[in-house]
Amino acid sequence: MHQVIQRYLDIGSELTHGKTLVILGPRRVGKTTLLREFLEKTSQSVLSYSGDEVSTQQAFEVADSARLRPLLGSAQVLAIDEAQAIPRIGQTLKIINDHFPDIAVVVTGSSAFELAGQVGEPLTGRKTTRYLYPVAVTEMLRDAVAPEYDFVQLLPEWLVYGMYPSALTAESQAQKAEFLRELVDSYLLRDILAYQEVKGSSVLMQLLVLLAHQVGNEVSHTELGRSLHIDKNTVARYLDLLEKSYIIFRLGGFSRNLRSEVTRMPKYYFYDVGVRNAVIGNFNELSLRDDVGRLWENFMVTERLKARTYNRIYANQYFWRTWKQNEIDLIEERDGTLYGYEMKWRDKRVSPPAEWLEAYPGKTQWQTVTPQTAWGFLSRD
Repeated sequence: MHQVIQRYLDIGSELTHGKTLVILGPRRVGKTTLLREFLEKTSQSVLSYSGDEVSTQQAFEVADSARLRPLLGSAQVLAIDEAQAIPRIGQTLKIINDHFPDIAVVVTGSSAFELAGQVGEPLTGRKTTRYLYPVAVTEMLRDAVAPEYDFVQLLPEWLVYGMYPSALTAESQAQKAEFLRELVDSYLLRDILAYQEVKGSSVLMQLLVLLAHQVGNEVSHTELGRSLHIDKNTVARYLDLLEKSYIIFRLGGFSRNLRSEVTRMPKYYFYDVGVRNAVIGNFNELSLRDDVGRLWENFMVTERLKARTYNRIYANQYFWRTWKQNEIDLIEERDGTLYGYEMKWRDKRVSPPAEWLEAYPGKTQWQTVTPQTAWGFLSRD
């Protein structure tokens, strides 16, 4: 039986006539499925297009209201999937919002650097942006009777195969691994190679392998460049492209008070640990791995990012480390308070570093996040 995963985003409740709803996220996370489900259920008159089709690209690349009018007809909703493939789509959407205020527009895009770059300035004040990532733990366990128990039971599989919908719903571990290999080989780098004039995927893949082995550690652009035989500026550009295509994201170091705080080198995490494991070709079960601690840290930092995004908890996120090797995995700065979180695979609580408490007295809260406490960490503000 095919498992249905209910996502957090309700397109119908987000639509506004005269404005554009932009849904961004990696490829294969379910944006098209979510859009299709909305279109099947809505009672409004809808026009639906795929940006991957040449006819759609030709129809919408010219921002001219007279040319657009017959395309739109009497539609109440215009939906464009994979809109990043349409040249100058931002200008076209601006014209639609301004000249056809009775139409609500929803577009999806898998490539942030292309779509967000096109729709950002033209649609200032005319758009709402929502993000869809690989499935969140809170989405998976939304209706669970005993979510804390279910989390611990399902966690070993999640840490190996990740949270992409097709990996979660595949019937066997072999099928999960096959999907992830295909994802890495055929989809992950597609937008970068198509739009950014990167000559080939081999260096990008080598860079991802290096990052996969350094999850949880600070990363030096210079050292990466030396390993890949490219200069550090090219490394920085490639890292930026990988971030904008939702493969990795960075955490910077937090510093306010101490000269000893380390901020020069960032950390990078994968949006999905299944992708991380596919990059290095390791789908071994947890008992056979030496990287479980890194997987757990990556998994929880990412799940917390999803929880904040989906619940609209606005915070700056960092890690913290000093030259004395005191460190905190994740810090959230919100509403004048610093929240420190230490990810521990073993069920053992640790105290916050004394140096941290001394530097930020009265401004901090602290939590050790283990598999036993993780559900509370993810399901509350």
